[in-house]
Amino acid sequence: MVSNYDLIVLGSGPGGYVAAIRAAQLGLKTAIVERENLGGICLNWGCIPTKALLRSAEIYHYMQHAGDYGLTAANISADIDAVVKRSRGVAKQLNQGVTHLMKKNKITVHMGDGKLTAPGKLSVTKDGKVEELTAKNIIIATGARARDLPFAPADGKRIWTYRHAMVPPEMPTKLLVIGSGAIGIEFASFYNDMGAEVTVVEMMDRIVPVEDADVSTFLEKSLKKQGMTIMTGAGVESLNATASGVSVAIKGKDGAVVNGEYTHCIVAIGIVPNTENIGLETLGITTTKGHIDTDPMCRTNVPGIWAIGDVTAPPWLAHKASHEGVIAAEAIAGGHPHAMDPKNIPGCTYCHPQVASVGLTEAKAKEAGYDVKVGNFPFIGNGKAIALGEAEGFIKTVFDAKTGELLGAHMVGAEVTELIQGYTIGKTAELVEADFMHTVFPHPTLSEMMHESVLGAYGKMLHM
Repeated sequence: MVSNYDLIVLGSGPGGYVAAIRAAQLGLKTAIVERENLGGICLNWGCIPTKALLRSAEIYHYMQHAGDYGLTAANISADIDAVVKRSRGVAKQLNQGVTHLMKKNKITVHMGDGKLTAPGKLSVTKDGKVEELTAKNIIIATGARARDLPFAPADGKRIWTYRHAMVPPEMPTKLLVIGSGAIGIEFASFYNDMGAEVTVVEMMDRIVPVEDADVSTFLEKSLKKQGMTIMTGAGVESLNATASGVSVAIKGKDGAVVNGEYTHCIVAIGIVPNTENIGLETLGITTTKGHIDTDPMCRTNVPGIWAIGDVTAPPWLAHKASHEGVIAAEAIAGGHPHAMDPKNIPGCTYCHPQVASVGLTEAKAKEAGYDVKVGNFPFIGNGKAIALGEAEGFIKTVFDAKTGELLGAHMVGAEVTELIQGYTIGKTAELVEADFMHTVFPHPTLSEMMHESVLGAYGKMLHM
């Protein structure tokens, strides 16, 4: 039996399921193919459950510092099993939410392994049975998985990927985190707050290397103050799991090799696109370093085949995948959606303190030939931050000195992952410095720092 559709979406992560919903809203008969869990990695094993873990760690941190707020909390302890159980419950609730959305929008779900067999044709294999589907258009949204160390693949016992770190078999006491991107730093922050002794190793000369250099410097100082050991410009020469932990040889920036023993290790060195065994070669779909090549409308080189999310070019972010899903669905339905500008995609890291940014760093702006004006406002100058007991951090804005265009915004501190959207809207709407200056920001809020940072770029700062 062959099932016919207007659109088939291969993969149900934040890109795939959003694409399917938008397509169904536009009147397309739509199917989605998923081999594991609706919602994909983000909802089940990534963005959402990690934030549940981090929330527990945040509350535990506040409980330990209750005295700073005039409160008393006695006999404080953390139950890692209960924390993980709560996180998994959050993921389950949202998975059920996606299931409801599929039914609400009359999207047919086919569970199994999907594979392109010809233009407009896709087979789904489940428990040895094969079902054939056809559609004029197919969106590939198969996502990506964690990259292993080639000489020490994750075993789930002592060497973990993010997936193992979310459901740990035990609480680490001495943890090594390899890689300081968003995933590595978030887990380092979580386990540090939960009481582990944490060491972070980063190949580059600074942590969170995609962020502005000022943010990297500030965050490193903050994490060290919290008790973490940070090793930059360093690489892992060898890593061996034992019954009781891992033995590691780390080559530092000075060339010296230091041997260490840890109870567990989290490897967070990037991702690998899920492009194997889905039929790309059969159709001749082009890739670069494994990631599918697309145009601004998410089309591949093969007519009728589209691709979105982590299986395509960076940045590899859930919200980028979702927006691409909408773009692809609207283009397929005959609309004329706006192409997405990568410079308008915000990035967030939910460590403690949080990090958020959008657009060009100061260094990248200068490399691109811009004459820049830079504003920098510290949390210590904001009344709400002081009242919250969160006076650590700053907001930095970078403007084109000639036109007033906002080139980039960079933040570190409490709740900056919520604040960044204000600048993202401004960039998308192509606002200039005067638009931000003439906007009334409510008081007392953390958002006032955004205003002050803009004012500071033009020598008009009020509260510092």
